[in-house]
Amino acid sequence: MHVSLWSVEALLIPTQGLFMPLDQPLEQKDLIKPSSAHQQGTFSCVGSTESLSIMSFTGKYQLQSLENFEPFMKALGLPDEQIQKAKDLKSITEIVQDGKHFKVTMTAGSKVIHNEFTIGQECDMELITGEKVKAVIQMEGDNKLVGTMKGLRFVTELNGDIITHATTTGDITCKRISKRI
Repeated sequence: MHVSLWSVEALLIPTQGLFMPLDQPLEQKDLIKPSSAHQQGTFSCVGSTESLSIMSFTGKYQLQSLENFEPFMKALGLPDEQIQKAKDLKSITEIVQDGKHFKVTMTAGSKVIHNEFTIGQECDMELITGEKVKAVIQMEGDNKLVGTMKGLRFVTELNGDIITHATTTGDITCKRISKRI
């Protein structure tokens, strides 16, 4: 990355809790690597022509495949008839992200589930069983949402146009893999 200094008298770089004025050229060993910057906080460069972007979850995703769906749904107590109907549905999930605020709508056949949350704040969520529970959703990195509610652990991870929803109860994890449409 090339950094241009215009009318800046000094540029300070955090180094192990101290600030170092840049009155001498930086050497490669002085540059902060992304992994250390992530651990220490947020850094910005004056005059940089590069910008950082956070991956956006916004989009519509169509279900491509399911893993461990039937055992997972049985563990939740759903009747076999309902499980058989649900496993063949190609659900569509629409996500609208505005900063830390998310609106998620999942449509599977005639069933529509709306959930809305803000990262780090308690919210009401509707489960696939129709039950409403309290939850707090956190973000890990810029592409993973995690949460726990009523004994279930949820992990939603976005990689390019593929979004994977993994839900775990006990030792059974159901994965729903969807593709952006």
